[in-house]
Amino acid sequence: MKKQIDIPMKKAAEPHQHETFVHKLEQCDPGIVWLDTSNHIVALNNVALEILGPAAEQSLGVSSDKLLGIDVLQMHPDKSRNKLRLLLQSDDAVGCPVKSPPPVTMLISIPDRVLVIRVSKMVGAKGVSGMCMIFYDLTDLTTSPPEGVGSEAMTTPRRLFKIPIYRRDRIVLIDLKDVVRFHAEGHYTTVVTTDDNYLSNLSLSDLASRLDSNIYFRVHRSHIVSLQYAVELVREDESVSLMMADSGNTLIPVSRSRVSQIRELLGIT
Repeated sequence: MKKQIDIPMKKAAEPHQHETFVHKLEQCDPGIVWLDTSNHIVALNNVALEILGPAAEQSLGVSSDKLLGIDVLQMHPDKSRNKLRLLLQSDDAVGCPVKSPPPVTMLISIPDRVLVIRVSKMVGAKGVSGMCMIFYDLTDLTTSPPEGVGSEAMTTPRRLFKIPIYRRDRIVLIDLKDVVRFHAEGHYTTVVTTDDNYLSNLSLSDLASRLDSNIYFRVHRSHIVSLQYAVELVREDESVSLMMADSGNTLIPVSRSRVSQIRELLGIT
């Protein structure tokens, strides 16, 4: 038998205009890294040096003036390394050996950066001769400054307030206040708003550590929900689900171990 519990719902804020973001993005200088066919760094510009230099020092113990010749994959934490490896090794679906793969969004932990990365294959007289990796640092456009001071601030992940999405050949920032829920799709995540779905190549784990857990709660290993969009808590036999205010009023399963916590967060006795 189903038991329905009504939960007050807050309305999301209106999204910011895309034109504002485009203007801000135009002000950003891209980081550029030239790679050989083995993904070793051949050259890089000052923007890339400023971002990748601290990563090399912290992850490899290598000073920024010795980046040339380093495997670029080794400069990223494990969870980002696999995603970047897939990007660098990607082939076009129809088998074109020189077509470049689509861009990806990555959260870089060292330092704590949000990057949109695009890789273009470089072609010489003998075919592909390496890669040009171009990235934009969206950290200030998508996250809040870390809380705390000193070493505490350095180890605290920056909180996301926008989710970068690559859609129809452009970068779109989804306002976190408009997100109803997140659904894991392997290494990717479906971002669901009240009226649309978006595919993000950030994983659910990437997102979980950078969301306010008082609002965005991981009710299941494959689902994070925004509690302000919760409509009903539904119990049927031994299972518990949370109905969300997306376009389909989707029922999201709640893991047994998290039922009591979700009831407490929603103020249900």
